[in-house]
Amino acid sequence: MNNKELDFLIQEGEGFNLEFKESYNSTIAREICAMANANGGKVLIGVTDAGKIKPVTLNNRMKSEIQDLVRKFDPSFSVEISEFESVIIIDVPEGKKKPYSTSGKFYMRQGANSQQLSRDEIRDLFMDEGLIRFDEKINKKFDLDKDFNDEAYDNFLKKIGIETKLTQNEVLRNLELLDDDNKIKNAGALMFCKKASKFISSATITCALFRGKTKTKVIDSKEFDADLYTNYNEAFRYLESKINTEYIIKGGGPRKEILELPEEALREALLNAIAHRDYFSIGNIQISIFSDRVEIDNPGSLIGNIKVEDLYKKSFPRNNLIFGLMHRMELVEKIGSGLIRMNEMMEEYLLPCPKLDVSDVRFSITFERPDLQKMSVEQRMAEYAERVTERVTERVTERVTERVTEKQQLIISYMKENRNITIPEIIERLKVSRKTVTANVKQLKEKGIIKRIGPDKGGHWEVVS
Repeated sequence: MNNKELDFLIQEGEGFNLEFKESYNSTIAREICAMANANGGKVLIGVTDAGKIKPVTLNNRMKSEIQDLVRKFDPSFSVEISEFESVIIIDVPEGKKKPYSTSGKFYMRQGANSQQLSRDEIRDLFMDEGLIRFDEKINKKFDLDKDFNDEAYDNFLKKIGIETKLTQNEVLRNLELLDDDNKIKNAGALMFCKKASKFISSATITCALFRGKTKTKVIDSKEFDADLYTNYNEAFRYLESKINTEYIIKGGGPRKEILELPEEALREALLNAIAHRDYFSIGNIQISIFSDRVEIDNPGSLIGNIKVEDLYKKSFPRNNLIFGLMHRMELVEKIGSGLIRMNEMMEEYLLPCPKLDVSDVRFSITFERPDLQKMSVEQRMAEYAERVTERVTERVTERVTERVTEKQQLIISYMKENRNITIPEIIERLKVSRKTVTANVKQLKEKGIIKRIGPDKGGHWEVVS
């Protein structure tokens, strides 16, 4: 470790193969276990989540405790521990006897998080996918001197917001993309190639526009065959250009362009196809645009014994290295919530939730296109907002009714009629004692339903909800 490398790691931020810990505690075993079950990585103790160094001193007791924690893994494990510039570095190798557990629990590294899986879930992952995943395998065709795409590399560093004095190879090694012999892994080949199909024949994205609702008549098609990020951008631009765009002009401001389908939902679906597809398959990702729907289809069924409903709860990346790189580029964010967000976005457009179709070899997601002749996107979004407002109002009314007594409801109604009403006036109208009125007013204040604005004399009441 040297200053340049430590600086790069801190700038790089937490990710698939890097974890920051502000201080040492026994929960570190979970992070080490997750990395051992994935592709290895580093844990830095003495670095905050924000990337600030908070000096920690490595002593013999701490070193012994960490080694003891990993020795108790099932099966037993070991790590290398060192200290540099008051930061403790734990080098976690990729485990050779996966899966590992700590205190009877199994963890997998997914993005920047360590996610607990059940024994059956993690067993099925390793049984079905093997101990070495596609994106972790060395690509023997790739020549770093001839095939490396410097522009894609520079774009990647800009996207993750890093300036570094490390060499290209040092950066790739810190990203776990190079082995000890400077051979690049498939994940690196996909991210930094000039032509994807030269190294992975199926790593292209095919887009096609069809006439009508079937594949009988092809109007236009295009295949994208560059690095991973360029393929994603170009494929989305193609899709964006082939579906309808609504132009909204209000007042004297600039026009607003809205796609007929929620842009972020389409992006999410395409990114999922890239991150989770089966790259061992000879098939590629296909985007099919019909008059009534858009289908995004990728090779590879669900891994292990995972069911469709499980996808709404957890994320199960097939390609952890690729997923980790995309996470660093902020292309994928909320792990395990993508489908939920897609459903919410489609609901905002008053459209059905995306339809998932899973077979033994393919996974597809279908978005129903709207009939803009019946209702524009702007009208759909306005109607959705109106419905939400109505639902919220109903829920608030129900909650308030449930939370207050009959006397309190009367007090609220008096305050709505006359915000300057006094306690004596309320007593007179309710025909009860001062003690009863003041007790009920106090309860309404504590529940956050009413509040007093200004002093007792000269102020007024406000009904909050």
